Amino acid sequence: MVNKLKLEELNRIDVETFKKVEKIPLVVVLDNIRSMHNVGATFRTADAFLVQKIILCGITPQPPHREIHKAALGATESVDWSYEADINVTINDLKSQGFEVVGIEQTTNSQMITDFKIDNTKKYAVILGNEVEGISDESLQNIDSFIEIPQLGTKHSLNVSVCGGIVMWEFAKALK
Repeated sequence: MVNKLKLEELNRIDVETFKKVEKIPLVVVLDNIRSMHNVGATFRTADAFLVQKIILCGITPQPPHREIHKAALGATESVDWSYEADINVTINDLKSQGFEVVGIEQTTNSQMITDFKIDNTKKYAVILGNEVEGISDESLQNIDSFIEIPQLGTKHSLNVSVCGGIVMWEFAKALK
């Protein structure tokens, strides 16, 4: 017989311990995200994979907010985050700290995530763009490389939080 594990059987760490645990060298940047659900879900996934930090840019909503909390389920308390209005300030700051900046976007020089070689000796920042417009046009030339997720159906894109989950998982596997 199979039973679901009870919460106490999952052996999850508490927020205080999470803050002290070594994180993977990955920062997630949310560029002009409209949906509070996408923001909250990204926080929750970042918590699951021990992401170093989330940076909210432009119009992206910031915690605390009830709608963000509904999807984050407390992850806004565990995952470090900051806000910066200008995406290019964020990109330049990350580069000055030694991060390779990767845009998750369909561009003329993007490569499939399955072909992108994640170097476990590097630090990465991944940028997820607006639900409709994608990554801000004014930042494209400032980004080091672009990756996209293969899609075989009729749609042109994935939901931001779904895309973020796939990307964070791929980087977490390679950087742990």
